Amino acid sequence: MEKDMGNLKVFACPTAEEFTKEVCDCLGIKVGKIKHMKFKNDNNFVQILETVREKDVYVVQTTTPPVNERIMELLITIDAVKRASAKNINVVLPYFPYSRSDKKDQARVPITAKLMAEIIEAAGATRVITCDLHNPAIQAYFNINCDRLTGEYILEDYFRQKKLDNMVIVATDAGSSKKAYKYSEYFNCPIALVDKRREGNDDRAIASTIIGDVKNKNAIIFDDEIDTAGSMMETVKVLNKFGAKAIYAGCTHGVLSGPAIERIKNSEIKELVVTNTIPLDKEKQIDKITILSIAPLFAEVIKRIHTKKPVGDLFRE
Repeated sequence: MEKDMGNLKVFACPTAEEFTKEVCDCLGIKVGKIKHMKFKNDNNFVQILETVREKDVYVVQTTTPPVNERIMELLITIDAVKRASAKNINVVLPYFPYSRSDKKDQARVPITAKLMAEIIEAAGATRVITCDLHNPAIQAYFNINCDRLTGEYILEDYFRQKKLDNMVIVATDAGSSKKAYKYSEYFNCPIALVDKRREGNDDRAIASTIIGDVKNKNAIIFDDEIDTAGSMMETVKVLNKFGAKAIYAGCTHGVLSGPAIERIKNSEIKELVVTNTIPLDKEKQIDKITILSIAPLFAEVIKRIHTKKPVGDLFRE
């Protein structure tokens, strides 16, 4: 253990043990001792099993289903750490819960991402570290520091090592064109834009045509997350229709809920690359899916925050 890491404690909520262990291994420290249990009346119980008085504490939580259970586990853990007199309580959320509910886009609906920020802050968090928010503006929902990491460079490095020729970066809709342009700059290749429309709360997106040339090219679809994969399947159909040579996809958050795995398995996608911000169940780990670890990046950010070094140096403008 490095000498300057002695005042650091990292604790895992129940579904985040594997990710937390990887982070702690990178830091050269042990995972903090904590007890989680559930009473017969379905109430959660948390006890910190070592002193955290005046320590810099990091609480790691994932958002595996049921998401609302994960939120309560996190809030109760924050409260336990706060009442144990921790100096700082840093919440590590690789995937921010309810991040897609980031604006009032229909009549009489909540902005749940804002509510999450308020609840986490009210529980006692002094900082939040998260990754690739659905809307970067969610950072502004907090009155405490919120560090937003990105899986972009991990995905770029992976596809660079594949040495694909004749590439084209595909934006699944107009909203993702800015991100697609950044990837195209990195790979020095053209972009193509899919004309897609979505109605209301329906997960089904309709894609009909494409702007740009994909014929006989290696097409790569980049996104911040893939949920049911309905939107991606529509994009894949259009790419096939217009003669793409091979289709790849990369995203930070592999939510992959509902029919997503079956859709990917039966699709023309050659490979889907995701990071481990959300643990992927064994039954979902099919041959077409590659999982990259983002834990070392979180570990480096934790180290820099703890040792009062700049975090921004890790990211390109």
